[in-house]
Amino acid sequence: MPFTRSKFVILSALVSCIMLTACSNAEDNKKNDGTLTATAPATGQASNITERNAQQRLIKTLEKNFKTANINAKILDIKPTEVPHLYWVNLEGMAAVYTTTDGKYILQGDLLRLGDKQVQSIGESFQSELSKKMFADLKTEDLIVYPAQGKAKHVVYVFTDISCPYCHKLHEHMDEINRKGIEVRYVAWPRGEQYMPAMESVWCSKDRKTAFDQAIAGVQLPAANCKNPVKDQYQMGLNMGVNGTPAIYSTDGLYLGGYMTADEILSRLNN
Repeated sequence: MPFTRSKFVILSALVSCIMLTACSNAEDNKKNDGTLTATAPATGQASNITERNAQQRLIKTLEKNFKTANINAKILDIKPTEVPHLYWVNLEGMAAVYTTTDGKYILQGDLLRLGDKQVQSIGESFQSELSKKMFADLKTEDLIVYPAQGKAKHVVYVFTDISCPYCHKLHEHMDEINRKGIEVRYVAWPRGEQYMPAMESVWCSKDRKTAFDQAIAGVQLPAANCKNPVKDQYQMGLNMGVNGTPAIYSTDGLYLGGYMTADEILSRLNN
């Protein structure tokens, strides 16, 4: 996330290649005003009291080191990984990171396990578990839903923004996606403060689907002022580590990818 670029010490490691299939967050200088407090420290995953105490000490060490580096970040959760001496850390409003047991080093990005036919993300299960809960808490009436044609086989959540070219490209294939039995639920994620009013205009419209179809095609909608979930959904995306659009997820909270064809989405869901 933006404020970590000059603050965190980044270890060299294997990371997954990020395909250029998503529009980036335009708020490069957005600050997080959260204070360094562990609102949800160890979550019962620790095997014993010694491990839980070690996690609490690690949280305090990280808080201290963050403060020394002038980084305002709230630790939401911390869990030991399968890698010896390495913990997964969930931070509010930014992607999760990894830390060593002494709290001196932070690793940003994805950590991959080798040995199988396909590489596996170490932190994927932790993040998908949290994301699944967040999606379950969403109200359907707060989303824009494009139902599957015929019997629904799958449901995907897509963080989207009308200013994003890749979101436009994905939306052009909506009929094809729906024909494959996939229901698409759009979650608002304006990539910058300047795009917030346009997304709110869509969400305040009586017919959101029609408004979204028009807005993503370039039609400028009239300004709207109503109670809407756009800012809350944007914050939800930040908490999940979303940093660009489109960001496609399964109902299990698994990140499927950025822009994909209908066949690629179906393949990912089936596998």
